[in-house]
Amino acid sequence: MAEGTLLAGFDCPFAELPGHVLIEILIRVPVVEWGQLSCVNKYWANLFREECLWHAALARCFPLSGHRKRWPGPIPRGISKRRFVALYVSKFIMLPVEEEDDELSEIVGHTYLFLKEQLHISTMPPPSGILHGTIIDQFIACGKSRDRAHELGCMIWLGVIENLEDNHRTFLLLKRLAMEGGDHVVFLAYPYSRSHRVEWKIYERLLTDFRDCMSNEEYYDLLGCAKQKFQAIPATWLGH
Repeated sequence: MAEGTLLAGFDCPFAELPGHVLIEILIRVPVVEWGQLSCVNKYWANLFREECLWHAALARCFPLSGHRKRWPGPIPRGISKRRFVALYVSKFIMLPVEEEDDELSEIVGHTYLFLKEQLHISTMPPPSGILHGTIIDQFIACGKSRDRAHELGCMIWLGVIENLEDNHRTFLLLKRLAMEGGDHVVFLAYPYSRSHRVEWKIYERLLTDFRDCMSNEEYYDLLGCAKQKFQAIPATWLGH
């Protein structure tokens, strides 16, 4: 369909602009406003679905991305939109400024997206041990040491858990992760076992953010598990 047809009926100063010029304008708007821009009309919505816009956005916002080679490992890189989202996540959610480097940032972003999407599978997410093993294998395949892979894997888990929405689905997911922590992950060899910090974050969210979702029996069962797992627990976890 021609651009003029798509824009017909819109009293808009951009109506006569060629698509490539409009793309160059749109990608200069702050990223947080792109969702609103994609709702202006059907043509703009289609532009935000096209590879050409995301390729241009990638080149403008992350100019070094074009020089990065594909990496080995189980987690794929994807096309331009996926790469842009991964780099954006890495820069603004995951990596502190002092830890940013061109080799690592995109891999961290893709790994974050992988874990978040796997945990949101509607039927039954894969066991956390498999997900964590995939993350560790990805970083090791990219040349990271076992210690660095474990550190990055911990960072990915903490970032995803911290940014899960406060809803009933998250409550059920965290409960399952807490139960898996005792049955599966603890017997896996380093670096394939989830870190103590990740286990703590799971219980912290359950016993603070989701306390009202539990019955008394559920709460005291979970609190008992936490007391067995950790030498000391904070006062904020106590009381129901």
